[in-house]
Amino acid sequence: MWIFLPDSFVSVVADRNDDSRLLVRGRQPGDVEAFLAPVTLPTECSVSETPGADYRFRAFVPREVVARAVVAHAASIDYSNFKNTVREAARHSAYMRVWSAMSAYQEEP
Repeated sequence: MWIFLPDSFVSVVADRNDDSRLLVRGRQPGDVEAFLAPVTLPTECSVSETPGADYRFRAFVPREVVARAVVAHAASIDYSNFKNTVREAARHSAYMRVWSAMSAYQEEP
């Protein structure tokens, strides 16, 4: 699952070794922590950095914690246009490329 937020982007997948956990992955420093911030303290979130990996930043997180984070983010939505909430220029540019690709995909048969 890809999750785009104004201040973070994460990919969430199953932990291959533990069904009770999910692997939350980010490409930028701080993205995993920002996603989990509504439901965890920084000391509760152990993010490791793996420079050669597809997603450089990773944390194994209990499924229920990830679910609570998704709910918290959804409950806090107060905007009518997501793109306007993204303040970081490089992130906004990247998100716009995704938006454009999906807009083009919408027009395909």
